[in-house]
Amino acid sequence: MSDTVKLNDEEEKLELLEGFTLLDDEFMTIVFDRNTEATELLLNIILGRNDMEVTEVAAQREYKNPVMGGRSIKLDIYAKGSDGKVYDIEVQNENAGADVHRARFHSSMLDTKMLKEKQKFKEIHESYVIFITRNDYMKLGLPLYHVERTVQESGALFGDGAHIIYVNGSYKNDSDPVGKLMHDFRCTSAVDMFYQELAKSVRHFKETEGGQNQVCKAMEERIDRERDKERIETLFAAVKNLMEVMKMNAEQAMTTLEISDADKVVLAKRF
Repeated sequence: MSDTVKLNDEEEKLELLEGFTLLDDEFMTIVFDRNTEATELLLNIILGRNDMEVTEVAAQREYKNPVMGGRSIKLDIYAKGSDGKVYDIEVQNENAGADVHRARFHSSMLDTKMLKEKQKFKEIHESYVIFITRNDYMKLGLPLYHVERTVQESGALFGDGAHIIYVNGSYKNDSDPVGKLMHDFRCTSAVDMFYQELAKSVRHFKETEGGQNQVCKAMEERIDRERDKERIETLFAAVKNLMEVMKMNAEQAMTTLEISDADKVVLAKRF
């Protein structure tokens, strides 16, 4: 019986994998992680360049907020160019995830890592926050939306080096590079893709045993993280309730509930 259940689980994972596209952030991060070739292609197209040299690409890079209790973020893809410019590439499936305030926050968090103590402000590198959205977030039917600070009185660019770009994932035009790129992001099969830099990686993760295992492992880890997050939320609610009802402090409530030392460390940061 256990073998049958395991087989069914594997079949379900492979069926789920078959339907993945690069607009699914979990799959996209696996494809682009440490993949300089694909990242250079994407940035060249979005930025209208042909000379990108990417020196570092990392998926799910965490940026911790230095403020106690402040919100931290995980970047889908962090990339750094040979010229020092940094890029945060995000896939957003829902409009809520592409909120303009989120783009602002991501941009500000990139800035926090730019300068070391005593470095001059003018040494800060340019940064790009790129949101690839499944829907046309700006609703103007354009492939790209460039967000720049300007001096309102003159209309001139402020030139602080912070750039935000929204990419319309629903844009369809097979005659231009952005249209082809977004076509590839919507493809479930490598054989239908225009760009071989993307097709090669998608083929590996969807059609080879090693690639499939890597994706399935990532899916399992994500499920475990989500379950652990839900468990912590449940514990947090129970501790708060006990504190209110029994007039206890957090430590007393956690001890009464026999919460493990490891979970106490996590929960203590919430109070």
